[in-house]
Amino acid sequence: MKKIAKEFHQQRRGNCAQSVAYAWGQKFPGGRGVEDVFAGCGAGRAPGGLCGALHASCTLAGTAAEQSIKQSFAEKTGGHLTCKEIRAAKRVPCADCVEIAAELLENHARRS
Repeated sequence: MKKIAKEFHQQRRGNCAQSVAYAWGQKFPGGRGVEDVFAGCGAGRAPGGLCGALHASCTLAGTAAEQSIKQSFAEKTGGHLTCKEIRAAKRVPCADCVEIAAELLENHARRS
């Protein structure tokens, strides 16, 4: 799923949140087209300034998985959750955030 998300993002077919949602829809056909819901959630515009990829992952996984996904994401991004913090730290590029969020979402789906 992370490969699909990264390719979608690199081809500039959608923002970071849409990329994770698109990969979700490809993996789970009932979710096809859900990426449109996340059109306004890239570039720091997700609720609370969250990374859009993280926001999509948490939203699609559901509330029960949100804290676990956020914790795992923070471990991989130097403790950062917001787009602004991640970009300011210049350690994790957006494409990597997309991969991380997609992988966490897929791992959650496997456990559920």
